[in-house]
Amino acid sequence: MTVILASQSPRRQELLRWLIADFDVQPADIDEEVKDQYAPTEYVMEMARQKAAVVADEHPEALVIASDTVVVLDEQILGKPKSRDEGFGMLKRMSGGSHLVYTSVVIRQGGQSAEKLTSATVTFYPLTAEEINRYLDSDDYKDKAGAYGIQNGAGVFVEKIAGDYYSIVGFPVGTVNQMLKEFEY
Repeated sequence: MTVILASQSPRRQELLRWLIADFDVQPADIDEEVKDQYAPTEYVMEMARQKAAVVADEHPEALVIASDTVVVLDEQILGKPKSRDEGFGMLKRMSGGSHLVYTSVVIRQGGQSAEKLTSATVTFYPLTAEEINRYLDSDDYKDKAGAYGIQNGAGVFVEKIAGDYYSIVGFPVGTVNQMLKEFEY
């Protein structure tokens, strides 16, 4: 049985290896531009569904695992920053307050599918411009929802977390482990 992770994220690959030693990686080419017609939770679920569908259509017998993560502040999705300035603005807005992180997981195999939405609330300490710029200098913010990766340098921004830490990283490994029990692979 072939298992395919529909993501190029090194973090998702690393965490899936905790559960499955041998799998293929095939990122799904979908339009991930944030659309205003979706509420944040609907958007993140729809993105994972689309990723799973694209890969499952190409590999109907495989077990396909797809995931998506969004950072939400004041009901607004903070996507991947298009520039350093945009990343600075996102981090400045999150400084000294709380935001939500939602991660969706969709698993498909043949006609069977399962979906879950996980979440966490992250509270940042008040951040100085110097702290934000030092983090941005590392380039770790690039290609990350909300302009930060909690598992790296931005971890020092975090005052507290309520919810699933691995949801913030982008792959709720405990939830995925429970979901996989419904499948034969």
